[in-house]
Amino acid sequence: MLVRFNDAAIDPLWSGLNLQVEPGEFIAVLGPNGVGKSTLLHAILGTRQLTSGSVDVNARLGFIPQQQMFPKDLPIRARDLVSLSLAHGVVRGRRPKREVVDKLLEAVGAEGIADRAVGTLSGGQQQLVRQAQAFANDPELVLADEPLLSLDIAKQQEVVARLDQRRRDHKCAVLFVTHGINPILRVTDRVLYLAPNGHTVGPVDEVMRSEVLSELYNTRVDVVEVDGRMVVI
Repeated sequence: MLVRFNDAAIDPLWSGLNLQVEPGEFIAVLGPNGVGKSTLLHAILGTRQLTSGSVDVNARLGFIPQQQMFPKDLPIRARDLVSLSLAHGVVRGRRPKREVVDKLLEAVGAEGIADRAVGTLSGGQQQLVRQAQAFANDPELVLADEPLLSLDIAKQQEVVARLDQRRRDHKCAVLFVTHGINPILRVTDRVLYLAPNGHTVGPVDEVMRSEVLSELYNTRVDVVEVDGRMVVI
């Protein structure tokens, strides 16, 4: 067990949350804006306190934060940011080896931007740097907050494949916050759906159903499949 929420609440967003995350799981966190998806990740990180209940964390964490552009004049290179993330796991006063930093950047397809100032990078390139930072200390659980923003479809597929491969090779669990399940549909084991009138947890085919979402929204919601894609209307 990597994370366990026990009757957890952060008022007024959600309450009564019971969730256990196991090694190697890929869990999609879905729901509309304002229901506390990002807040859930911050509760695991310890940067947001519960108002009741408990959360137990027994894992090294990697965090891919929601997209926020670096200042254009920030005088720090992509490799410097990754090096800082690595520095948390090395002896004090020593710098991570250059080849270790380069390997992390290469692993996410960002080797060509290693020496560029992060403020000059596109949104998609900055997201790749954040992924390299998240993988720096061999996490057992990756918390990914909307990691597909600013990426085209091809890059989105690469990110999903990369996270899926990592959890299979390293038994690393993934909590993946997103507005739409289709890009991660084939790799998702369970869904945590947070909604205005409650939440539910379970396999995709049990959660993404018209009657389940209608109850969570307290209004008619239809889930239909179109060419292998789930559409919520």
